[in-house]
Amino acid sequence: MTTSRRTFLTRTAVIAGAAAAATLPFSEYLASPAYAAGRYAEPKHVREAARRALARRERTRSGEQGPNGWEMELAADQGGAVWTRPVPGTPIEGVAVRIGDVETVLVHVVRRFHYEVDELRRGDVVGWRSPDSVRRTLPEANQASGTAVQIRPGHYPSGVKGGFFAPQQLVIRDILAELGGVVRWGGDDRKPDESLFYLAVKPGSPLLAEVAGKLRGWEKVPGKGAGGPVDVRSDKRRSAAKSLARKQQAAA
Repeated sequence: MTTSRRTFLTRTAVIAGAAAAATLPFSEYLASPAYAAGRYAEPKHVREAARRALARRERTRSGEQGPNGWEMELAADQGGAVWTRPVPGTPIEGVAVRIGDVETVLVHVVRRFHYEVDELRRGDVVGWRSPDSVRRTLPEANQASGTAVQIRPGHYPSGVKGGFFAPQQLVIRDILAELGGVVRWGGDDRKPDESLFYLAVKPGSPLLAEVAGKLRGWEKVPGKGAGGPVDVRSDKRRSAAKSLARKQQAAA
């Protein structure tokens, strides 16, 4: 069956609209080209579906920023920007994170932790948490925006240091350096939380987009990305890791 040009344009507008709805504030989406195109190209039932999706998106927004500048969400998997996403190659069934570039980066962290730091089990990773369940003045509040994960929080309690052996810390430092400083480790914070890994850049960061693009490219190449061979003790990687550690520790 041949797809007409009108049908193709309609489907394209719907896809673009869905993506925009997941990432843009409501008022910005209404002014977006995707929404404008949809108003003229989409059938009435498609426009109504988009309207309902946007209404659900609005209901998940808190209007409050977390410590790293990302808006906290009132719910996950309810039409907003935070959804439960798979963590391939691990027993983790899914982790609730902000979809898109943030998801790409945080899932990479979890996967490398599983492969190189310590094998994870189901339930070991906590992503999104309700704004009412986090301490707003601490970096853990970034979980409420879907931009942070806790890995085995029961093993590495808040306020306690020294939960990892030196070889494990070596890998953690390498992961952070590989991501160019886009992610920060809670073990470096003034009140340490060694289970916590969170985004250290604000929305719209070009560095975040660059790093996420790099990771997605690696996934298409056998032997690259999480699970691929990495020499964390190489001079180049160690130098980058030490430099970033000094920088992030100084910012605590």
